[in-house]
Amino acid sequence: MQSLTGGITKANTGIDGISWNILGQTYVPKTLNENQFSWHATLPPGTFVPPHIHPTQDEFIYLFEGRIDLMLDGRDFVATAGDVIRLPMGLVHGIFNKSDQVVKCLFWVSPTRRLYDLFWAIHGMKEQKPNEVIALSANHEVMFLPPPSGA
Repeated sequence: MQSLTGGITKANTGIDGISWNILGQTYVPKTLNENQFSWHATLPPGTFVPPHIHPTQDEFIYLFEGRIDLMLDGRDFVATAGDVIRLPMGLVHGIFNKSDQVVKCLFWVSPTRRLYDLFWAIHGMKEQKPNEVIALSANHEVMFLPPPSGA
């Protein structure tokens, strides 16, 4: 992994022109080194990231546009433009765009660990089948929770 270098990652671009499709959302990596990783995310209406845990990373989200419904440690919350969401390592969280508007936000994690590699692997899947994404994620230090009973 590279050291952080000074410079500007221009709007609407990512590192090396990368743009990933992750669970129907668009992720564009903005910064990367072993200490932190950030990406711009566009979440279309109805998309979500099911409840999961990062046992080795703190995660943060800054909302530019829209509304995110969150499940944090079993409780429901709502974040809107200008809010920062703090997700300490080990905290169960799920991220949902239940609105009819696109959400735009900046995610970042610290340290990077294996998340960058996970996004490449998910993006490269022919089909992002839930069971395969869950298994792949577990191998990259992201643990998805089983769906609630009756779901």
